[in-house]
Amino acid sequence: MFRFASPQYLYLLLVLLALTAIHYYIIYRKKQQVKRFGDPELTKQLFLGVSRWRPEVKFWLAVGALASFIVALARPQFGTRLDTRERMGIEAIIALDVSNSMLAEDVKPNRLEKAKMMVSNMVDGMKDDKVGLIVFAGQAFVQLPITSDYVSAKMFLETISPSMVSVQGTDVAEAINLSMRSFTQQEDVSRAIFVITDGEDNEARGVEAAKEAAAKGVRVYVLGIGNPGGAPIPIPGTGQYIIDDEGNTVISKLSEEMCREIATAGNGSYIYVDNSSSAQKKLSEQLDRLSKTKMESQVYSEYDEQFQGFILIGLLLLLLDVLLLERESKTTWLGNLFRRGRSVGTMLLLFFSIAAVAQTDRDYIRRGNRLMRDSVYDKAQVEYQKAIEKDNTNPISHFNLGNALLYQNKAEDAMKEYETAARLEKDKTRLAQIYHNMGVLLQSAKQFDKAVACYRNSLRNDPTNNETRYNYALSLFQLKKNQNQQDQQDQQKDDKGKDEKLEKQQQQQKQEQDKKDQQQQQPQPEQMSRENAEQMLNAAMQDEKATQEKIQKAQQQRQHRQLQKQW
Repeated sequence: MFRFASPQYLYLLLVLLALTAIHYYIIYRKKQQVKRFGDPELTKQLFLGVSRWRPEVKFWLAVGALASFIVALARPQFGTRLDTRERMGIEAIIALDVSNSMLAEDVKPNRLEKAKMMVSNMVDGMKDDKVGLIVFAGQAFVQLPITSDYVSAKMFLETISPSMVSVQGTDVAEAINLSMRSFTQQEDVSRAIFVITDGEDNEARGVEAAKEAAAKGVRVYVLGIGNPGGAPIPIPGTGQYIIDDEGNTVISKLSEEMCREIATAGNGSYIYVDNSSSAQKKLSEQLDRLSKTKMESQVYSEYDEQFQGFILIGLLLLLLDVLLLERESKTTWLGNLFRRGRSVGTMLLLFFSIAAVAQTDRDYIRRGNRLMRDSVYDKAQVEYQKAIEKDNTNPISHFNLGNALLYQNKAEDAMKEYETAARLEKDKTRLAQIYHNMGVLLQSAKQFDKAVACYRNSLRNDPTNNETRYNYALSLFQLKKNQNQQDQQDQQKDDKGKDEKLEKQQQQQKQEQDKKDQQQQQPQPEQMSRENAEQMLNAAMQDEKATQEKIQKAQQQRQHRQLQKQW
């Protein structure tokens, strides 16, 4: 595909048309003046040594040189390229326990938040590795497919909570098995699974799964988080704690013995996580000990710049223009070159000036890219902003600036740059990546409806991106889940309103009945006793009915808890 990155400079070609018109007008005027002196054939003998064709050739050489420089200034671009660079790294899957027991506060602020901070620091220390994220409780599912996009990994990490998994419990085996299926198909790559859990494995199949993983060359590391003495499990937003079927407060304890057994079976190590930073250091040491393997990854690059060829053509045409004299001369071309040395220097200065203008914004972008690779995001941001000042129509500058802002946790500013890049970008592959990044930002902000729209736009431009398809499906699931929760809340409000209305009606009826009872006369004891008896009977029947409903609800809840453990 061919395009001009700065097509506005092509309007300068109109100046060449004007110069051509002026040139031929001057020639016409000269011919008219010559005719005034006499016969043109006779006057030719007065201009000995003057060439008829050389001035014309020199003019078109100059016009051709200027046209080449103008085209170069418009930055012609043709084709794209995929840069393949070799990286040394590993593939790591993090299996994070999100069961309710991870809300225990024996590790501050609680087990789950401590685990998320450790994973975030772990990702910060990665450079050329690939990382995937799996959450599990009684079931396990992939939160983030294995990728080298560390920004997405940290954003998905922030959204993790126990409500993500409906089936509670702790099934370590399912998490390990799913992790094994989540690695890439590349051969001869070092792989490891990092299980972060409090060790309450309700299924007791983790050791067998770890052995199977180790047999396939995958190490299993277990990070046991919590206190062996145990701690109660708070219910968020209530100030209460989870209780068992008998009404006793549940105490969740770290099972270090089970964690060690799984780590040993998986040919890995067990790391105890407490309130200190020692576990983070041990985790970093274990990562460093893993052998790094060569992994090739293709990095999409921008359009290839083709202005260099036009600059070269313009320079050659200028050089020919300088060497060619208007008068016929026996002087060698080398003599002419020295005679016109100043003109050559002037033209070379013009060439380098134009080349510098054409390369200015690209140089800023390249410097910014180098700083991004070195994780110096604030300085990279400055370079991209300078590139935008030189050419604010380049979508690459806006996209890269958005990435630099994203790495500095400036999500709102990054979104603005992505939106600008999306308006300017024409290439489908890059446009798909822009919409993907916008979707990740919106998904992390829990704006799932907008995230779904961005992922759709991304897939329209690049339907082959598996990571975008997964994020799209996950956003749809979260959107439907939120809608269902909202519907349930609305239904509960409606039910509560109906109950309050019914209660008010009952109170009014009771007040009216009391008033009637007071207005009735003392005689007629038999009639009053009969009415009182009927009222008491009706009240008793209603109480009995309410009691039976409560018993049925309690039985249903008890059956549900027998099928599904709540921590």
